[in-house]
Amino acid sequence: MRLSALITALTGLAVAGGSVYLARDYIRFEPATAEASAESETVGVIVAARDISFGEAIEPGTLTAIEWPRAALPAGVYTDYEELLAASNQPPRRARRPIAQGELLLTTKISDFGEKVTIVQTIGANNRAMAIEVDAETAVGGFVTPGDRVDIVMTEGAKENMRAITILQNIRVIGVDQEADEQTDSPSVARTVTVEVTPDQGQRLALAQRAGRLSLTLRSIEDTEDRTLEMTRLHDLLQDPDPETVEEVRKSVIRVRRGTDMTEAVIN
Repeated sequence: MRLSALITALTGLAVAGGSVYLARDYIRFEPATAEASAESETVGVIVAARDISFGEAIEPGTLTAIEWPRAALPAGVYTDYEELLAASNQPPRRARRPIAQGELLLTTKISDFGEKVTIVQTIGANNRAMAIEVDAETAVGGFVTPGDRVDIVMTEGAKENMRAITILQNIRVIGVDQEADEQTDSPSVARTVTVEVTPDQGQRLALAQRAGRLSLTLRSIEDTEDRTLEMTRLHDLLQDPDPETVEEVRKSVIRVRRGTDMTEAVIN
């Protein structure tokens, strides 16, 4: 009887010990599985640690990493700092366009190592960059900056034959003198403004530069619609009166009184 009880007690201890061991492994396994599952749902991506201006070199201080949902990962992202940072004695990558703080760094926004970055890389497909000469009077007092949109007005002729016509509308400014950074907020009096045009618009603009004087009119951000505009002539501004009225004004009237009679004589 005592032997049977002893065997029963030992068996119970063995079962209890085995349960504790299995429970311990289960508890260890569950967090590891949950952690692995969480890691599979996100991936580390490289973003801008601060605003990066057009043409600026990509350096360690400009970068940081965040977790991004793997299912929503866009094409062309960088996940490794070594893909972006230049090795020793290697020329850096540069920003092909302004990049805001927290914005993903994509292959379309970053140059290759040592690649030259110019405004040419900011224009759209099949478009052209064309420069026009301006001054404080014709460039909105120097308040035109890269990224603005303008209308281009040509003035030509002399004296009573002077006239003005808007030759291009809603044209994007991509450079002011040597400045092409769209993040700049410092207006300056420019001598040259570079605009983005189609090949056809470029031909019209080239003729207009030779034919007369060009002026820029700055458009509002919300104003994106082109309008049909008629040519304005000088006499439209002067509002010339009717020629017959002018002729009547030029005539002089003389009144002659003889006693109680009065007569009028018109002298041309």
